[in-house]
Amino acid sequence: MAAMYELSASEAARRIRAGSLSPSNLVAACLKRVDATEPAVGAWVRLDRDAAARVAVQRDIEAREGRFMGPLHGVPIALKDVFDAAGVPTISGAPAWATRTATADATVVARLRGAGAVPMGKLVTTPFAFLDPSTTRNPWNPEHTPGGSSSGPAAAVAARMVPLALGSQTVGSVLRPAAYCGVIGFKPTHRRISTAGVLALAESLDHVGVFARSVEDCALALSLLAGPDPADPHVSAVPPGPYLAVLAAPAPPRIGVLGALIAQATPEMAKHLDAILRELEGAGARLVDVDLPDSFATLRTAGETVLAVEAAHAHSPLYASHAADYPPRIKELIERGRAVTAPDYLAAQSARRRAGDELDAVASSHDALLAPTIGAPAPRGLGSTGDPGFCAPFTFAGLPAISLPTGLDPSGLPLALQLVGTAWGEARLLAAAAWCESVIRFDAGPSL
Repeated sequence: MAAMYELSASEAARRIRAGSLSPSNLVAACLKRVDATEPAVGAWVRLDRDAAARVAVQRDIEAREGRFMGPLHGVPIALKDVFDAAGVPTISGAPAWATRTATADATVVARLRGAGAVPMGKLVTTPFAFLDPSTTRNPWNPEHTPGGSSSGPAAAVAARMVPLALGSQTVGSVLRPAAYCGVIGFKPTHRRISTAGVLALAESLDHVGVFARSVEDCALALSLLAGPDPADPHVSAVPPGPYLAVLAAPAPPRIGVLGALIAQATPEMAKHLDAILRELEGAGARLVDVDLPDSFATLRTAGETVLAVEAAHAHSPLYASHAADYPPRIKELIERGRAVTAPDYLAAQSARRRAGDELDAVASSHDALLAPTIGAPAPRGLGSTGDPGFCAPFTFAGLPAISLPTGLDPSGLPLALQLVGTAWGEARLLAAAAWCESVIRFDAGPSL
């Protein structure tokens, strides 16, 4: 029987509702797991041990009385330290001059609390959620990066410290660390989830995402987080889909294989993905070779221009007084953005949207497009968070995407694939991902 800290969020919630698992015992098991693994990993900025225990006791009482707050009643969660939690400092991986203490929860945090979740604290982010690395280490091998910018969430879920964590992705900051750490990372369509109360990097590109151990957990989280928010006028009014219902009996999907991207991975990664494709096809998936539109190449360049300009705008007040104190990579990004003219920014936005629409048209003909999440396993050393290039175009297009772990390389580091859906088609994408998950059946964890 699996240890309590090994349970997915969905399974833990089912057991709590059935009366076979106590929220207090589950939180205690997770805290004990943190004590055992955190010295080697360094995933936490703030562990709210006493607060989590108190909330868990309250969830125990409610469960015994048959009162359940929602689908995550009693389930521990954790937050990348770019999400506001009332009364708790948001440090954003940055020096003290950037710290703020919110008076209210971010919308997504409030929604998870309202669903009965038990927040355990804040997890490490790279400075301002960009490329300057953090000190968090990969649970599979501490000499390798966990990726970024959501370093702590990926490492904490991988190390079984917590079953579900919130992250953010502006380029590749959910899917890439999820792939490096052997867990599932998911981000929906841009503006599907409110970003109110979340540190901004680039408003046109910022996505809220989740780290989990199952596709079901991703669907459950999205069902709670998606939808309009008065605090975020940009969030979409497109109705949420039947994210959990479609997982009941997913059919073999039609998958568009992006061979041109697979060819850009290392030969070892390409060979591994080819073996996974044959496995999926043997189980019934319909594989179709897909050519990328000619405009695909412009997504990266146009998106990077948008990113730089909007980062410069988001950081303008702080940067005016602390430019010399900024870490080098975010500083370079801001300086580059400050040099872009308004016509060039508008042209980049137009090119990005046009290319995104053309890519979405390709995606709409399939249940999912398949590409690498990463070109190679997690790099050795903590001086880099790895290459986000396989995630960036789909993020810049605003399309939903999910990374599934697919195996281990000969050195024991995780490998992964990326599935990309059509805009607002998260239900279709999640169904395809759940079917692939059932075929691949990756259930390994780091031996910490």
